[in-house]
Amino acid sequence: MTTQIHTLPSYLDPQHLGPWGIYLEQIDRVTPYLGSLSRWVETLKRPKRILIVDVPIELDNGTVAHFEGYRVQHNTSRGPGKGGVRFHQDVTLSEVMALSAWMSVKNAAVNLPFGGAKGGVRVNPQTLSRGELERVTRRYTSEIGIIIGPTRDIPAPDVNTNEQIMAWMMDTYSMNEGATATGVVTGKPIALGGSLGRKEATGRGVFTVGEEAARRIGLNLQGARVAVQGLGNVGGVAAQLFAEAGCRIVAVQDHVSTRYCEAGFNVTQLLAHVAQHGSVKGLEQGECLATEQFWQVPCDILVPAALEQQITATNAHQIQAKLVIEGSNGPTTPEADDILAERGVLVVPDVIANAGGVTVSYFEWVQDFSSFFWDEDEINARLVRLMREAFASVWQTSDTHKVSLRTATFIIACTRMLQARELRGLYP
Repeated sequence: MTTQIHTLPSYLDPQHLGPWGIYLEQIDRVTPYLGSLSRWVETLKRPKRILIVDVPIELDNGTVAHFEGYRVQHNTSRGPGKGGVRFHQDVTLSEVMALSAWMSVKNAAVNLPFGGAKGGVRVNPQTLSRGELERVTRRYTSEIGIIIGPTRDIPAPDVNTNEQIMAWMMDTYSMNEGATATGVVTGKPIALGGSLGRKEATGRGVFTVGEEAARRIGLNLQGARVAVQGLGNVGGVAAQLFAEAGCRIVAVQDHVSTRYCEAGFNVTQLLAHVAQHGSVKGLEQGECLATEQFWQVPCDILVPAALEQQITATNAHQIQAKLVIEGSNGPTTPEADDILAERGVLVVPDVIANAGGVTVSYFEWVQDFSSFFWDEDEINARLVRLMREAFASVWQTSDTHKVSLRTATFIIACTRMLQARELRGLYP
């Protein structure tokens, strides 16, 4: 008789919680709904490939600094890895592993022909000069170059990375390959094969699924109160679109300050202030609140669009929103998820709510391969259609199984991934 052994390596142990532990708990919750495919579920609990690299650079003062970098490919059963790269001083392996896994779920939920991957460098880019930042980017790209490529793993921007960093990554990879490879990254400048609409895509996707969810629960967006945490490309764009739909943006929070305005902020002025000062601090409109008061603000819709684990068992009881739309990755812990569900708060999970960015990244990848580019209206129309179709499937699955939208999204995505795994079989 064969004994099955499923011992996890120490760095995958769910006892070492953090983002990866949250993801493992989500997989455990969805397993009962996978039927015969559950025999493959361990596939989802083990990243396919983890690369940890040293990133040494010479600083402007002549000294040598070392930074730790990661690239994790969680699952590639349905296609090449796809996921962002973040530069942040608090990046950890657990975080990157979880983000890569959520990318697998996200891509499968929207039915894109990608697997999930993610990367990061533990560095505070605010402490680097432009030259040092370029050297970090190029060295990191060279180190992970052995596993990335247009048909293997395609990075993209994430926290503290942008189109300029993608340009440096593309150039470095291309120089090492001896040929220009525009499709190795997405989120590039338009002049280098980037796609129109990419920068706004994640925020547009958040608004699109938010609009669909609001309609299904009978929440009229006209006059609805919205609170947004994080005002970058995701939260800022979502705030603008909700305001254009007639909502009042009554509360905003970033890493420095929290502000509240019952009448609703002028979003154009708000975003202009953030662009100029890097924060909502000093904004004339509204009043300043303590950080923890953000979660107590009277609102109809809450959009967390910052970092992971923001909504916890500590503050979930205080949230007054009817609808939470997760613009960031992993902002809600499983315990908080349960509390919100018990209180009747509908949560649209990250793995469907913020899939707009990777959807337009897919469009960019396709355009790079064909060297034929679409106009922005066509891109936005395709994005909205795909997001609405994906959300409708999630809503139907949730209704059929009487489960949360998060579990429903995982049911759809994990079924697709494990069907691909089963059909491909094991080699050798």
